[in-house]
Amino acid sequence: MRLGMRWKIAIAFFAVYVCWGMTYLAMREAVVDIPPHLLSGSRFVVAGLMLYAWTRLRGEAPPTARQWRWAVLIGGLLLLGGNASVAWAEERVPSGLAAVLIAVAPIWMVGMEWARGGIRPSKRVIAGLFLGLLGLVLLVSSRASANTRVDPRGAVILILASASWAWGSVISKSAPLPKSPFLATSMEMIGGGLLLLLTAGVAGQFAQFQPARVSGFAALAWCYLVVFGSLVGFTAYIWLLGVTSIAKAGTYAYVNPIVAVLMGWAILHEQVTTRMLLAAAVILVGVALVNLNLSSADVMAWLPERWRTDATERG
Repeated sequence: MRLGMRWKIAIAFFAVYVCWGMTYLAMREAVVDIPPHLLSGSRFVVAGLMLYAWTRLRGEAPPTARQWRWAVLIGGLLLLGGNASVAWAEERVPSGLAAVLIAVAPIWMVGMEWARGGIRPSKRVIAGLFLGLLGLVLLVSSRASANTRVDPRGAVILILASASWAWGSVISKSAPLPKSPFLATSMEMIGGGLLLLLTAGVAGQFAQFQPARVSGFAALAWCYLVVFGSLVGFTAYIWLLGVTSIAKAGTYAYVNPIVAVLMGWAILHEQVTTRMLLAAAVILVGVALVNLNLSSADVMAWLPERWRTDATERG
C-alpha cells in the first residue's frame, strides 16, 4: 500500500473516531439553546443539501421518485428514530453514557439481520449479545449513586434509538437507492432532516426557539455537527467502507464512547466513576465479540447489495 494511501486511511479513521466521538458532547451543548428535533433537522438538511449539490455537480444522475421514498424511510429510521432521540435523551443523560448506550447498535444489527433470515450468529456472537445486555443492566440499575444514576426515560430512549438506527442500517443494504453511496447518504440526510423539522413543528419547537438567546458555544456546536459530524464523519466512514473491511470501519462503535467519556470529563467535568468504567468495558467487550467475529464472506454479506456488486466487479 502506498504511503499516501496509508495517510488518507489514517486521517479518515481519525475523523470517524474523534469527530463522531465528539458529536455527543456537541449535541449536549447545542440542545441547551436549540430544541432537539430542530437541532438535528436543521443540521442534517443543511449537510444533506451541501452533499447532494456536490454529488450532482460531479455528474451523478438525478434520483427517481422511488429512490427518494426509500431515502426518506431510511433517513427517518436513522435520523428521526436514531440521532434525534439521542439529542433529546442528552438533556437527561451524560454525554459519555449516551455514547456507551448507543454503542450497542451493532448488537441490534446482528439480531435484526438474523431475524430477517440472514447470518445466524455464532456462540461467540451470542455471548457478546448477553454480555452487552449485562453491561446495560449494570449501567442503568438503581444501585448507582444519586450523582451518577441514569434517568430511566433517557436510558430507554437511547436503547430504542440504537435499535432504530440498526433497523435503518439493515434495510438500507437492499433498498433501491442510488448506486453512489454519497448521493444516497445525502438523500437520507435530506429526507430524515425534513421529517425532523416536521416533528419539530408539530411539537411547537419553532415557537420555543429564540435565535437571539443561542449562545456562541451552542452555535459553534451546531456548526461542528453540520461540518464534522455530518459531512466529514459520514463521508469518511463511507470512504473507509470502500478501501478497508467493514469490520475495521465499524470499530468506530468501540472508540466513540471512549472519546465521548473523555470529552465529557475534560470539558463538562462529568464524573467518571469505577462503575461507569466497568459498565463501559462490559458493553464494549460484548460489542467487540459480536463484530470482530466476521469472516470474509460475512463481510461481503453485510455490504449493501449495490456496493457488493461493485466490489465483485472490481475483483
